[in-house]
Amino acid sequence: MPIPEDVTGFELDADVRQELKSLPKTLADDVARNLVMVARLLDGEPEEAYQFSRVALRLASRVAAVREAAGFASYMTQRYSEALTEFRAARRMTGRADLWPVMADCERGLGRPERALAMAGEPEVKQLDKAGQVEMRLVAAGARADMEQFDAAVVTLQSPELASSAVHPWTARLRYAYAEALIAAGRGDEAREWFAKAADADTDGTTNASERLAEIDGVEFTDALDPELAEDESEQAEAPAKKRGGDVSEDSVIFEDEEDVEEFYDDDDLEIDEDFDGVVRERAQDAESESVKSESVKADDADAKS
Repeated sequence: MPIPEDVTGFELDADVRQELKSLPKTLADDVARNLVMVARLLDGEPEEAYQFSRVALRLASRVAAVREAAGFASYMTQRYSEALTEFRAARRMTGRADLWPVMADCERGLGRPERALAMAGEPEVKQLDKAGQVEMRLVAAGARADMEQFDAAVVTLQSPELASSAVHPWTARLRYAYAEALIAAGRGDEAREWFAKAADADTDGTTNASERLAEIDGVEFTDALDPELAEDESEQAEAPAKKRGGDVSEDSVIFEDEEDVEEFYDDDDLEIDEDFDGVVRERAQDAESESVKSESVKADDADAKS
């Protein structure tokens, strides 16, 4: 898969570029460009990101940043066994503990929630920063849910971070997970409050808390970009336009003679417009009377002249 020409490799963080300096320059540049593509595609096109990560891994498997990138690409494509292998390798190379929560989540993905729970109690968790500890709590609660220990999952998520009114990058996800755990535990009446709190904190749209809240409240959303919806609206708009265009409906009646008009209108009805083709009987009678008078006048004039 070709890499766009505008990708130089300098888009990487300085610490990653520093790691790549252990490689020959040309090789380092190739690896860097592949890692940039992994970062670009990881969220939107994870399968393509995975392919670029395999290229980088083939070129530089002894670089920790490469093993970590390959691990995340495998994780995002649900290749949990590969991901766990890469994360373990990266951790051995760096000695860092920040990959511990995602490693535990790989154990969940492999159907081993018990191992994930065991990792949540290991000393490595104490080495994590606040965000990492929250992440580990989320994984542990997920493992409890995998084991259908729903009440325990609720308790696992109860923490000072959950109770805090401060908003951090992980706040929305923590509140959302707590709302989901409440529903699983049969406490749906409490879940609405936490979906609302998650929605308030979710300014980046990392969860679908707003949709879940609307679902609970019975609100339905329509997609304005849905082509089928747009077609229906177009048809509805055309219907009244056709009526304005002068088309005659099946219920319309066209009066073609005097009897039809007389039969339809009562004496108290308004007079029919002069442009109308039908003729009211009274008008016909008036016209006949005027004609008689005119003939009488002509006859009198003729007698006078004679």
